[in-house]
Amino acid sequence: MNPKIKWYILAMVFIATGLNFLDRQVLSMTIIKIQEELSISDVQYGWVNTGFLVSYALMFTIGGRLIDKFGGKKGLGFSVGIWSFASVLHGVMNSFSQLLGFRFLLGVGEGACFPGAAKTVYEWFDEKQRALANGIAIGGAAIGAVAAPPLTILIAGEYGWRWSFVIPGVIGIVWVIVWFSQSWKNSLHARETKVMATTDEPVVQISIKRLLKNKTVQVFILIRFLLDPVFYFLMFWVPKYLNQERDLSFERIGELFWIPFLALGLSNILGGWCSDKLVAKNFSINAARKWVMGFAAALTLVAPFISTVSTVEVAILLMSLMMLAHGFWITNYITAIADVFGKYATSSVVGLSGTAGAISGMIINPFIGWIAQNYSYGPLWLVSGIMYPLAFVILMVFIPKIKTIEFSK
Repeated sequence: MNPKIKWYILAMVFIATGLNFLDRQVLSMTIIKIQEELSISDVQYGWVNTGFLVSYALMFTIGGRLIDKFGGKKGLGFSVGIWSFASVLHGVMNSFSQLLGFRFLLGVGEGACFPGAAKTVYEWFDEKQRALANGIAIGGAAIGAVAAPPLTILIAGEYGWRWSFVIPGVIGIVWVIVWFSQSWKNSLHARETKVMATTDEPVVQISIKRLLKNKTVQVFILIRFLLDPVFYFLMFWVPKYLNQERDLSFERIGELFWIPFLALGLSNILGGWCSDKLVAKNFSINAARKWVMGFAAALTLVAPFISTVSTVEVAILLMSLMMLAHGFWITNYITAIADVFGKYATSSVVGLSGTAGAISGMIINPFIGWIAQNYSYGPLWLVSGIMYPLAFVILMVFIPKIKTIEFSK
C-alpha cells in the first residue's frame, strides 16, 4: 500500500469535518442579521437549534449504524452531500418555518459526519497512529469554525448573508465528487475483509439492543449526554453573548470569535499527538487516554470566570482555554471508543453517544435561550465549568480500564 494514500484520505476527512462546522457555524454568525430581516426571536432561534439537534440526534445513531454496515467511504460521502445541499437551501429561506426545515435537513446530513470520520480513521490507521489521525480528522471541525466568522463577515459584507450559506454548500458538493473518485481497495479494512473471506471468519453483527446493555457503552453515552450541551452552548450562543453582554458589534465578533476555535483545532491534533506519544513511551492505552482527558477536565474549571472578567479580551482567552480542553478531551474520547469497540461497533457507539449528546442539547437549548433572555449568561458559564470534571470522575469509576472488548456471535 502506498502510505501516502491514507494521509490523503485523512486530509479529505479533515476538509469534510471543517465544512461540517463551517456550515453549522454560519447561522450563529448571521443570526443577528437574519433576526432583523425575518423577525425571529431568541426563543425561536432556540427552537431552530433544537430542530437541527433533533435530526442530528437521529442521524448520529442511524448514520453510525449504516456506516458500520456500508463503510466510511459511502457513509461520509452521502453525509457531506446531504448537508451541503441543505446549506445551499438556507440561501433562499424567507421565514422562520423555512429556516427550521432547512436546519432540520442540515442535521440529517451532519449527524453522520463524525461516525463516518471515526470509521474512516479506523479503516486506515492502526492503534499506534489512531489518536493522532483522529485528532487531525476532528481538528478540521475546529478549523472550519475558525474560518466561519471572518469568512462569513467577508461574504455577507460583499454579497449579503444568503451567500454565506450558498458558497460553502457548493464547495461541499465538489468535495463529494472528489471523495467518491478515490479507490479504497488498499485500506486496512479492505485487506482485513479479504483475509476474513479466505478464512471463513464470521462477521459479528452487534444489535443496538445488545450494545445498549453493555456497561461500557452506557458510560460513554452518559458522558456525551452530560458534555455535549456545553459544546453546543459554545457553538450556538457565544456570538449572542458577545453581542448582548459584551456589547460587541457584528464585525467585532467576527474579528474575535475565531480565536477559541483555533485553540480547539490545535488541541484536537495536539491531544492525539500527546496520547500517541505516551503510548510510544510504553504507557498503556488506558493510561495514555486518561492522562490527557484528566488534564482537559481540570482546564475547564476556568469557565465560571468568563462572565466575571472585566475585558472581552480576557473572556476570549478563557473561552480559548475551554475550547483547548474540549479538543484534548474529544479526540481521546472518540479514540477510546475505537480502542474498545474496534471493527465491531466503533461508528455505532460514536453514533449512540452522539445521539445522546444531541438529545441532551435539544432538551437544554430552549432553556439556554430562556435563561439568556430573562436572566444572564453567568449560570451557564458556571455549569460549563463543572461538567467535564464530573464526566472524568464517571469515566475513572465506571471504566477503570480502557481495553478491547471481544464480541462473539
